Amino acid sequence: MEMRKALTTSLAALLSVSMLAGCGGGSGNQESGGQDSGTSTETVDATVTVWGPQEDQSKDNGEWLQTMCQQFNEAHPEWNLTFTYGTCSEGDAKTNVGTDPTAAADVYMFANDQIPDLIKAGGIAELGGANVETMKKNNSETTVNTVSYNGSVYGFPFTANTWFMYYDKSVFTEDDIKSLDTMLEKGKVAFPIENSWYIASFYVANGCTLFGADGGNADAGIDFSGDKAVAVTDYLVDLVKNPNFANGDVSSVSDAKAFFSGTWDYQKALDAYGDNTGIAALPTITINGEAKQMKSFAGSKAVGVNPATALYKEHPEIAVALAAYLAGTDAQQKHYDLRNIIPTDSNINVGDDALAKAQMDTMSYSSIVQPLQEAMGQYWTPAESMGKEINAGTVTHDNAAEKTEAMNKSMNESAVQ
Repeated sequence: MEMRKALTTSLAALLSVSMLAGCGGGSGNQESGGQDSGTSTETVDATVTVWGPQEDQSKDNGEWLQTMCQQFNEAHPEWNLTFTYGTCSEGDAKTNVGTDPTAAADVYMFANDQIPDLIKAGGIAELGGANVETMKKNNSETTVNTVSYNGSVYGFPFTANTWFMYYDKSVFTEDDIKSLDTMLEKGKVAFPIENSWYIASFYVANGCTLFGADGGNADAGIDFSGDKAVAVTDYLVDLVKNPNFANGDVSSVSDAKAFFSGTWDYQKALDAYGDNTGIAALPTITINGEAKQMKSFAGSKAVGVNPATALYKEHPEIAVALAAYLAGTDAQQKHYDLRNIIPTDSNINVGDDALAKAQMDTMSYSSIVQPLQEAMGQYWTPAESMGKEINAGTVTHDNAAEKTEAMNKSMNESAVQ
């Protein structure tokens, strides 16, 4: 999606300030934002407003947000900070920050798919420098891409949003779960093939793309065309005919021994499989004799900086350093310990936590970033329609090429009208 003219100039200005904020004092504690006190002995007094979900501020959860902010303050004797806190869930950031950025928090948490709207509102700063380099080093490429837009970074991610596989360990071995086709030989597998958030994983496995290789090229459009895409449609035509395949999940397919979902359905898996609950990143599928890695859509929750506030205008380095700290290794570890917020930081050892490991593995090698492009809105309905037609049997090997090309045309034709 092209940037609005009004933003192009302002973002360029923000980049220069953000780079300055991110680069100060590279020898400092990088998880505290990479800042040091330099040579000045003068202490800067400032008030910082931070917004986060209520759960992160409650006593029952150890007051994670307040604790981390105070630790940040103690780590920076060059700053004397007073914190004020507001309640705002990640999903509400677009509304609460975007309505009037000048009255919003200096630092806040947000869902990554809100980046374009926050940019339009002038409520999120472009980031750079040592803080971003540290974040890139500690996170997977996919995770970094979730907070990147048109080649720039707009947040520090701290947990992922994606889906993976739950399975019954009494039915499938660790070798079995590497291949969906092997699994289908041994037990019933449920998959929501009519859901467009899921069906893309098959097409992407065989080289189809959405707005380029990393989702960041608006001009590239959606490429679910040609032999590579038709081969996937043919695969799916056979898949739905397999007696060991069913559309849905373990709720709708009671005898399913494996299904695909995210952390929100962990209890469903435990209810179905008990002590035999297994969790893993996505398997491969076999197309034309070759193993192809399924890849789910991925997003994240992140910490952002508001460039419209007085603090940012006077001391951007404080806001940027705090945001980096709240999504840094120490803060993610504490988040995980207190609230079981699964980290993105590769430095954190999740031990034998299969749920955390599966999500982190998925972000590392079996997912792609869900594109933030405006034209992504044209993907969902044609993909859903294809899934429904395949499951209903109206897509066949005879018309697979025609149906696939029609889907691709619809995904792209509407986007340019």
